[in-house]
Amino acid sequence: MAMAGESSNNNYGDCDGKSHRKVGLVYDETMCKHDTPNGEDHPECPDRIRVIWEKLQLAGVSQRCVVLGGSKAEDKHLQLVHTKDHVSLVKSLSTKKKDYRRNRIASQWNSIYLNGSSSEAAFLAAGSVVELAEKVAEGELDCGYAIVRPPGHHAEPDEAMGFCLFNNVAVAASYLLDERPELGVKKILIVDWDVHHGNGTQKMFWKDPRVLFFSVHRHEHGGFYPAGDDGDYNMVGEGPGEGFNINVPWEQGRCGDADYLAAWDHILIPVAKEFNPDIILLSAGFDAAIGDPLGGCRVTPYGYSVMLKKLMDFAQGKIVLALEGGYNLDSIAKSSLACVQVLLEDKPIQGSSEAYPFESTWRVIQAVRKKLSAYWPSLADVLSSNLINQKTPTPIIVFSSSDSETEDYADDILDQMSRLNIENHHVDTVSTSWRRDLSKVDVWYASFGSNMWKPRFLCYIQGGQVEGMKKVCVGSMDKTPPKQIMWESFPHRLFFGRESSVTWGVGGVAFINPLTDLNDQTHMCLYRITLEQFNDVLFQENGLKVDSDSPLVDLDTLQLVEKKGSVPLASGGWYGNVVCLGKECDVPILTMTCTVAAVEKFKSGEIPLRPPSEAYVNTMVRGLVEGGRLSEEEAKAYIDNAASKPL
Repeated sequence: MAMAGESSNNNYGDCDGKSHRKVGLVYDETMCKHDTPNGEDHPECPDRIRVIWEKLQLAGVSQRCVVLGGSKAEDKHLQLVHTKDHVSLVKSLSTKKKDYRRNRIASQWNSIYLNGSSSEAAFLAAGSVVELAEKVAEGELDCGYAIVRPPGHHAEPDEAMGFCLFNNVAVAASYLLDERPELGVKKILIVDWDVHHGNGTQKMFWKDPRVLFFSVHRHEHGGFYPAGDDGDYNMVGEGPGEGFNINVPWEQGRCGDADYLAAWDHILIPVAKEFNPDIILLSAGFDAAIGDPLGGCRVTPYGYSVMLKKLMDFAQGKIVLALEGGYNLDSIAKSSLACVQVLLEDKPIQGSSEAYPFESTWRVIQAVRKKLSAYWPSLADVLSSNLINQKTPTPIIVFSSSDSETEDYADDILDQMSRLNIENHHVDTVSTSWRRDLSKVDVWYASFGSNMWKPRFLCYIQGGQVEGMKKVCVGSMDKTPPKQIMWESFPHRLFFGRESSVTWGVGGVAFINPLTDLNDQTHMCLYRITLEQFNDVLFQENGLKVDSDSPLVDLDTLQLVEKKGSVPLASGGWYGNVVCLGKECDVPILTMTCTVAAVEKFKSGEIPLRPPSEAYVNTMVRGLVEGGRLSEEEAKAYIDNAASKPL
């Protein structure tokens, strides 16, 4: 087996004389060192690339590819698309720089975290995509997949954003065009199927007719990240680059295989034929996949494989995939495997999709074709009514005061998904009926921090905020108040940690050690709510949207946590660990806290232990007093003891 950093000695001709494609894979464990500075869980985590690599190895696919280690980007190549100041700033994020200075820099950017290894990972990610693209352009490899992080397509010339430090694909494209003209690459097609708009890539080639940039993304009329008008279909480029920028902006989430393949067949493929690229670079984000906590769309591994297969008909199959987003570990692993199997061309794609695109999908496709037809004659024809009448009605979206969505079309979606026949890839789908199912199951939510005060907890159910909170809660989809409330004590250690929180400002917030200890007793207020509502509280506690297409705790996870006592959640944040404290009236008692690994970091000082803010203390005291648990003096002493006693 070829290890990362080594080239596998594959024989690409069998005794039958059949030639096989030379597929390059880039993987370097060094890029896993880029992580949150204080151990906080985050969607863009090191395991994203680990699970992909493990999946390819277990499937026996990596052994049939040329495996390359990471390659560090050169400053001059990065400066083809980034400013010198930006490159220097990212380079300065070394292990010698103090954490507080890195945190200050990260705070000035949008959706960025930094640690001492972020700079090294960013240089490796960009350089690895450059090296792979170069080898494909030279003909040393036929195609390849760079399994890299941090991702890149949001990074702009002078700014990091959206988890991205350098724009990996844009650097590689400019390198081939400007630094290696002898390779004969004069036209590059960049396809971005990440669920978010590739704003950075668009800006870098806005006036460049050598690059045709195509981005299909969830847009919601400018309301979806990165927000604004940049991702609209009217943004077609400028000057000599006019017409070479194509955006397909979905009006909603939940778009799946049928929607994406319709965009391929009626926009991308006709234009690609006219453009006739010399090479294709693919910003391969897998956050439009089923079950992704940030994307909210429904593309399957089969769907990704078909999209890729259609692109391989161009540029003699010279295509380079570079990992962008994707935050459901199971989905990105299965989708990546499906794509590498397509690159190898070792067997026909298995699967089918009989579902129809949404009504809104046809509306977007028609608008894009009309806008771009002035530049691409292949888009000038009007789509037939027989075609666009094959559609799934656009879901009715009801907006509440919190801008959250309620879904009144679960049966329609479930019927659409039931017609997806996916063989081999076996993606585990979670239909939009999860709310209906989990609303029938009761649990006790055991709160031990500010949520012990009922008015504060109701912010998570009914929306709003109470005195001392700096942030308004959107509330649960189901705003029904708890059916019952009771108090209990449990043998877990209460403590307070973190520098600050968005809701309460500077000061620690409450955690319990997931492990029991009979020497400790923590007061908890138990609310009897539905498992659906418990998921919505989890979403809010971890800074996630409540309109997710899949729960953090489904019925299988509930059974697992009852059996094991504690289950960490891959997509969770600070409260990404669910603990079962027992049962009451045969209803499981659940709470949420940090992982055991985070507790160890609190103990070592890697994550700070800090007493809570005055507002947080006052809220806890009111809960304990109004609940009849302790007097005001006893409550303050209880909190002070938990905050001052070492772990």
